[in-house]
Amino acid sequence: MKIVRNKINDIIEDLDKPNITILLGARQVGKSTLMEDLMAHVKGIGGKLVSFNLEYPDDLLWFSRSDKEIFDELSGQKDLLIFIDEFHYLKNASKLFKGLYDIKRNIKIVASGSSSLEIHKHLQESLAGRRRIFKIFPLCYDEWRQTGKGLEEFLTYGGLPGLLKHNTRAEKIEYLSQMVQTYLMKDIKGLIKEENIRAFNHLLFYLAEHQGNIMPAANLASEIGVSAHTIESYLEILEQTFIIYGIHSFAQKLSNELKKSRKYYFYDAGIRNSLLKNFAKTVERDDLGGIFECAVLQELKILQASNVEIRFWRTKQGDEVDFVWIEDRKPIPIEVKSNIENDRTPPGIIKFLKHYPKSKVGYVINRTIKEDRELNGSIIKYRTIADLRSEFIS
Repeated sequence: MKIVRNKINDIIEDLDKPNITILLGARQVGKSTLMEDLMAHVKGIGGKLVSFNLEYPDDLLWFSRSDKEIFDELSGQKDLLIFIDEFHYLKNASKLFKGLYDIKRNIKIVASGSSSLEIHKHLQESLAGRRRIFKIFPLCYDEWRQTGKGLEEFLTYGGLPGLLKHNTRAEKIEYLSQMVQTYLMKDIKGLIKEENIRAFNHLLFYLAEHQGNIMPAANLASEIGVSAHTIESYLEILEQTFIIYGIHSFAQKLSNELKKSRKYYFYDAGIRNSLLKNFAKTVERDDLGGIFECAVLQELKILQASNVEIRFWRTKQGDEVDFVWIEDRKPIPIEVKSNIENDRTPPGIIKFLKHYPKSKVGYVINRTIKEDRELNGSIIKYRTIADLRSEFIS
């Protein structure tokens, strides 16, 4: 079935603007399908376009000519949209894009890429102010619900759109295994030294096993057996290639708050479960809380605007809140509970609101309860993961 992606209208609106539009996300998250949808929209309104997929040999060969030949042919028209899928295969993307932008012939470029590292490599500072980047994620739960499938399957197999082509448990597990082997074990490892493959593997599995825990680089270095500098470089690769998120601790006023800590989560539950080789039902798993927490973070990341930060809060005494949504520098605590066994307000939210009394609202994201509760002049909103979009959309 056709899934309407949450970002599609924002990207369509951006087509009318002169900036270069970049769709950035991991492989197999639906960038090419989005490009096809955008091209269908342009054709539907009578627009002119030309498209290239640089993973196709013929299209890549077209760009093997001289820069002048390419530029002359593409710049010879007006009111044209140029779609380039996997643009990082271009040798001189910055030069070409800047040239087409600067001639002011209403030529619009829409390009996709699979790595922030490639973006930094191929789109230089000369394009600052000339580009807008849309990050494309696996399907979030809000999008997943369009399929009619439930939360249990989403938490077990994740949200890669390619899963929808597979019906049986065995087919889904095999698909995710192939994704791990071809993307993680092949593409990403091309970015690290051959002699460090074992250490990289160790780090990847350790992060999967300890998702959502605070993991200082020094501790990881000791566990993996490499330098802290090497760990930092691996973590950057994993973040920039959309395998993990890293979120920082929130601290503004208390001497006992953790100030320079980070937690890591995987972009997709299915990829993590494939790494761990664990596709058991969530009720049978010890890490259900972490899996649900990650799904909530994924939803929040998709809703995150440029004036929003997402952090976590913890004190040296162990008081904690899973996430802090900071919009226009105003913090809102968010606690995630996969199971709520009583009516007691999570103590972390109580402590946070006590230390930050200007924060008058807190959230408890759970799977069943939807109600508001008053607490010492603040409102605690109990909401499900399905409610996040209506609560936090900017």
